[in-house]
Amino acid sequence: MADLIQKEWTSQLANDKDAIVLDVRTPEETAEGIIPNALVIDIYQGQGFIDELEKLDKSKSYYVYCRSGGRSGQACGVMNQLGFKNAYNLVDGFNEWSGEVTTL
Repeated sequence: MADLIQKEWTSQLANDKDAIVLDVRTPEETAEGIIPNALVIDIYQGQGFIDELEKLDKSKSYYVYCRSGGRSGQACGVMNQLGFKNAYNLVDGFNEWSGEVTTL
């Protein structure tokens, strides 16, 4: 897992052909908007979160975010334990996001 500030996160994401953006916030939070093309899996689903992660391609790169960077950091840790090689946490999360936003 790597913690990246927004500039690093977006730059690396733009140059990664195997990139998947993962939003781990709650439905109430994602209703406020998401980063375009993000896959949404609520980390508070517990085992359901892990079950959904297990369905993903572990060879891809995952750019993970939450509201402020805490839960996404935890999610990256879980992903590493499950065998994901490339999980990148967005430091300060969606609260500080200045890029494009879309709705579900």
